[in-house]
Amino acid sequence: MSVLKAFGAYLPARIVTNQELGSRVNRTPDWILDVSGIEERRYAAENESVADMAVAAATQCLERAGMTVSDIGMFIVSSGSSERRFPGPASIVANRLGATSAPALDVPMASAGGLFGMALAAQLAAAYGNILVVAAEKMSTVATREPLEQGVAILFGDGAGACLVSPGDSPARIVDSVLHSDGTFAEDLRLEFDAPLAMNGRSVIMQASRKIPAAVAELLERNRTPASTVKIFLMHQANQNLIDRVAKALDVQAGMFYSNIRSYGNTSSASMLIAASEWWQAHGPSPGDLICFTAFGAGFHWGALLVEA
Repeated sequence: MSVLKAFGAYLPARIVTNQELGSRVNRTPDWILDVSGIEERRYAAENESVADMAVAAATQCLERAGMTVSDIGMFIVSSGSSERRFPGPASIVANRLGATSAPALDVPMASAGGLFGMALAAQLAAAYGNILVVAAEKMSTVATREPLEQGVAILFGDGAGACLVSPGDSPARIVDSVLHSDGTFAEDLRLEFDAPLAMNGRSVIMQASRKIPAAVAELLERNRTPASTVKIFLMHQANQNLIDRVAKALDVQAGMFYSNIRSYGNTSSASMLIAASEWWQAHGPSPGDLICFTAFGAGFHWGALLVEA
């Protein structure tokens, strides 16, 4: 058994509004809000790296858990926008936090990386002890590459989220997870080196709106849990319209899906953990509450994870 001990998040200081971005893509602020549900997003400073943001989120998570880096047996760091081929940010993050020998695993998986990291940590915690899962993305450098694509530029922001997964059977127990991958549509969402992000938006939305509800339904059915009994769904914040579609497909109220995309945009693999950190701090679960995490991303990779408080 594994449990969630704490969450942390980091958002850069710079706020980029629809008005500012709309002037660059020749669209009105209202149009951007209507098609995406986004009103503003955060951009990292030019000298602020994926690792910088990851360390900030990880530090907050450790503080909230009442732990130090010496308590961590493994690091899992997800990013689809790191600045180089190798080494990835995981070893850098671990080193800057003060770790010297704990294994640090990179998960270079956009959007779904936070979820996959949590599911891996749940399985590995029995062997490695406390595992710090971090997802950090600097998508602004990707989204604003020339030639500027309005369907891409309006969506993305920067940030990092973190969670601590520990062995045990205390509250916030990770009950089960399902993970899936299918490379059939891999070309429909890809980022080549030194190139703009290529996205077939229609294909991505269609696949995500089918695969996310199917994964959630698979997970809940396997655990004999009706969707209506889940306290909150913490989903990758890709697009508000997609979040609403998933809620409708599961036949639950849209308000059961926590949403902060209006303020931060799509922060790729960091978004689900940022949302979880915010919800945990503002509301938090009561004993017996069920929390469902879910994400979909490039690859395509998708899945869901169930937690009982």
